[in-house]
Amino acid sequence: MTSPPGVTRDLREGAAKLGDLRFTVIDTAGLEDATDDSLQGRMRRLTERAVDMADVCLFLVDARAGVTASDEGLAEILRKRGRNVILGANKAEGRAGEPGLLDAYALGLGEPLRLSAEHGEGLDELYHMLRPLAEEFEERAEATAPVVDLDVSDDEDAPDHAPSAARPLQVAVIGRPNAGKSTLINKILGEDRLLTGPEAGITRDSISLTLDWRGTPTRIFDTAGMRKKARVVDKVEKLSVADGLRAVRFAEVVVVLLDAAIPFESQDLRIADFAETEGRAVVVAVNKWDIEDDKQDKLKELRHKFEKLLPQLRGAPMVTISAKTGKGLDRLHAAVRRAHDIWNRRIGTAKLNQWLEAMVTAHPPPAPGGKRIKLRYATQVKTRPPAFVIMCSHPEDLPTAYTRYLVNGLRDSFDMPGTPIRMFMRSQSDRNPYKGRKKAPPSKLRKHLDGRRAD
Repeated sequence: MTSPPGVTRDLREGAAKLGDLRFTVIDTAGLEDATDDSLQGRMRRLTERAVDMADVCLFLVDARAGVTASDEGLAEILRKRGRNVILGANKAEGRAGEPGLLDAYALGLGEPLRLSAEHGEGLDELYHMLRPLAEEFEERAEATAPVVDLDVSDDEDAPDHAPSAARPLQVAVIGRPNAGKSTLINKILGEDRLLTGPEAGITRDSISLTLDWRGTPTRIFDTAGMRKKARVVDKVEKLSVADGLRAVRFAEVVVVLLDAAIPFESQDLRIADFAETEGRAVVVAVNKWDIEDDKQDKLKELRHKFEKLLPQLRGAPMVTISAKTGKGLDRLHAAVRRAHDIWNRRIGTAKLNQWLEAMVTAHPPPAPGGKRIKLRYATQVKTRPPAFVIMCSHPEDLPTAYTRYLVNGLRDSFDMPGTPIRMFMRSQSDRNPYKGRKKAPPSKLRKHLDGRRAD
């Protein structure tokens, strides 16, 4: 599949595979001649950043068009800054690509690899060039992959979930176009590492960056702005929305960035709901707060609306910030760390069952059709996000409202605001395993005494 020129404006990151190799591909914006602050100039600087970020650089030239001045400029950058550079001559199938293939030698990057992306030629040779490099990075990739739905048990020590260089805190920043996502991340970084500007929707693809955020090792995703579906008519923007939703799955904490002037449109709610459905901790950040006039009443209104529209995220932290000035970023960092801690929260079985007894005593479950529902036992089975199983009779008859009552009780009793909580009702049979037998089995003591009598 070919793409129209200029489709890639930002660094598009995606999972890829070649044979048994698994790696991350970053597609860049290309190299423009402009060096000013225009869109083309900023795209050039972004491509130079990509060279610094990459472990392996695959430099593609068009074998049919021949080596251009831009190719020579990028080759100069790669010779100085690139690591593990592979030179590929694309569209090299047939005789038409021979002249360009020979010209590529002059770039000083070694022997060019003959490729045809359209026909899949040269991929086997590319595999054998990448294979020796893969082992070097494989262990690091496994160490930094996010872990979700982690099983727990009472007889094991709680694992240390504190972010580290090996396992950084994974954060996705999502929201509508032009809400200030890239500006926010640039302010956190302290540099213009992302492409920003007045053009709405300038970030088309998901970007991930590793940084030290106020002492916390963090991998942060900037995502394409997500519009209402009716407005997503362009193929490129549809791909961007998919990348943004995919970034939620890679994250541990999702920051939903709102514009203070136009908060909580339906798309904002869909984004937050999607993050909750995927089981990710959610923090709401209200941007452009520095230009808001009636701050106190506006914040109260926003909190009320959020809890009314998304009750499943009741108590999720809401932080007011200004991405432009950096005000409130300390509170945002604290909220993200707290949300991550709650997402990893473990509750002992003894405490859970004391809580369950108190909840049932305060408000017993209903008895639909005269069936009495008994809640017997509760245990936590997972973290990231917290998940609980309650053994009960007739779980299929327990109303959803009562399950919601228990979830809210967990939030209040164990200080777990905002994080997704999974609760599952499981059936436990009342049947006595010895029912119907003429004689109950002897206890261990009776067996022991009977044995002594026999002696």
